[in-house]
Amino acid sequence: MALTVIALLMSWMLFSIIVLKVEPHMPLLAGIVGMGILGLALGMKWETIEKGLLESITTGLKPILILFIVGMMISVWMQSGTVPTLLYGGLQFIQPEWFLISALIVTIIVSSFTGSSFTTIGTIGIAMMGIGSAMGVNPALAAGAVISGACFGDKMSPLSDTTNFAPAVAKVDLFTHIRHMMKTTIPAIIVTVIFFFMMSKNLSTSVNPEDMQNAINVLKSEFNLSIWTLIPPVIVLVLAVRRVPVLLTLFAGLLAGIVVAILTQSVYSATSILSTMQNGFVSETSSDLVNGIINRGGLQSMMWSVSLIVLALALGGVLQVMGIIQSLMSGLTKLLSSRGHLISATAGSSIGVNLLTGEQYLSILLPGQTFEPFYDKADVDRKYLSRTLEDAGTLVNPLIPWGVSGAFFAETLGVAVLSYLPFAIFLWLSPIFTIVLGYWNDFKLRKA
Repeated sequence: MALTVIALLMSWMLFSIIVLKVEPHMPLLAGIVGMGILGLALGMKWETIEKGLLESITTGLKPILILFIVGMMISVWMQSGTVPTLLYGGLQFIQPEWFLISALIVTIIVSSFTGSSFTTIGTIGIAMMGIGSAMGVNPALAAGAVISGACFGDKMSPLSDTTNFAPAVAKVDLFTHIRHMMKTTIPAIIVTVIFFFMMSKNLSTSVNPEDMQNAINVLKSEFNLSIWTLIPPVIVLVLAVRRVPVLLTLFAGLLAGIVVAILTQSVYSATSILSTMQNGFVSETSSDLVNGIINRGGLQSMMWSVSLIVLALALGGVLQVMGIIQSLMSGLTKLLSSRGHLISATAGSSIGVNLLTGEQYLSILLPGQTFEPFYDKADVDRKYLSRTLEDAGTLVNPLIPWGVSGAFFAETLGVAVLSYLPFAIFLWLSPIFTIVLGYWNDFKLRKA
């Protein structure tokens, strides 16, 4: 029954989003209602279903708080001149034909230092998308480069929470885990770099050079651009490298943005600052191009993502308490006849949990706990388990419209998940490489 329920749920979600072209929220809500009714029909108590639903939602409180702070921070960084300064510098020094590869490399560097795709997307990612927009680059293509780079550090940096979480679940040394991940990460990032290099060389932009120059002039005239406006992102980067908790790091970036707005842009009105934090930054310049880039952010801008995350987690909680997710993984364990099958089943389980719950940590924790004894029984080093959990858990979540990361990236960058998905190639190449390598090792063992 579990597989039938999962198949129906996934078919309903994909049909609603792709064919009916509706937002994921109502299909998720319908799924919650349907699963609740099914649970009651099977004799479950409502109190049990409700408890599972609410407990699952609580796991998303931290990402929700991050979304709130990032929304406010984006608007304040616009008001303080931080993002306009980055836009101005990027438009001055980055040539359109080098934009995509530049966006990829810059976000790889920043994410490697911070260990957080959320921090990278919410800071330098916003600026790179603005630069790309001013240059007339396809937003989905630009988002693919930014997200690929941001998720590189989230996967490989020893500062990343998931990079520490996956080996902890599999009981593997952190640096053994990182070294082993290089076998899938290096080929995936090489292919990604080649892809964006080729796309950069063949890039066609839709913006007139005169409009871009006008945007540069408008930024210079509307904002007091200086090195001092870059203090907030520097503070965020320093605190992230020093492993200060992400909520405190982002809150410090928000406060720094407020101070910089007061000191450099002469924003002395508390009403203006608080309104900007609530509703987003609004400025009517003489350039429609600039207006489209800088008028964004605010607490309210994140409500779409927050409501989506709450609904996705609620559905995941109902599925867990009904035993649907556990049945999925139990079914996959019956396919374990070789190392390749073991790794494929682990990857499939992580992807399945991502699809069903939208929660990155559960996609690492549940498969890790389920498959750990099977790796020991097959005499397969657990570093293969931790690598697979990272490749198919951490990196797949941003590719799911109702995933926590997917919802955040889509809202922050202004590009729908299904639009950037084909171009976020690092994210879907990594699980492919980890499965292929699993079967390749089987092949080598048979030849030996």
